[in-house]
Amino acid sequence: MRIGGFGGVDGMVAYLHAHQVTHIIDATHPFAAQISQNAISAAKIASVRYCALTRPQWQAELQDSWHHVASVDEAARWLDRSALRVMLAIGRQNLSIFEPLRQHYFLLRLVDAPDSPPHFANFDMEISRGPFSYDSDLALLQRCQIDTIICKNSGGTGARAKLDAARTLGLDVVMIDRPAYPARTEFYAPEQVIDWVKNGA
Repeated sequence: MRIGGFGGVDGMVAYLHAHQVTHIIDATHPFAAQISQNAISAAKIASVRYCALTRPQWQAELQDSWHHVASVDEAARWLDRSALRVMLAIGRQNLSIFEPLRQHYFLLRLVDAPDSPPHFANFDMEISRGPFSYDSDLALLQRCQIDTIICKNSGGTGARAKLDAARTLGLDVVMIDRPAYPARTEFYAPEQVIDWVKNGA
């Protein structure tokens, strides 16, 4: 196993050859698009078998009010409207994209505090690590009077509670869809990956 960068596709191909790798199991975050694209390309060049172990995407139910967007930038453009109270649950990297939207209140849910204070006109930060519960997220959304949630479709159970609470409260959810990848073998459970490796399928 290797942790860290490979130096792009060429570096990954060199590593695969040097270590006689036969399989790539891509278990990166669903939004880690660059490393997954590199792994797909490197596997093809090096004739190495590739699969992705990922979480099933969240799916809207009939009672949900979801607005699908393709990127964080598109989510910010969706907010170009009258004042809202927004829960922003997208991580730290792209907060600055939303800072010019000074008409809104933002509740920033983050795993770790940012390196420097955000420059929002009106905001609070909730520093916490999942898994989150339905009851706690419902209470948080009500306490902060949130009417809109912006999040990435990361899937899984750890961060889903906010969506269930949003359904109960009738909130809008701006759902940032996952990056598009070339056709690839995907699995949703480690046991499936083990079978794939053993069976040579």
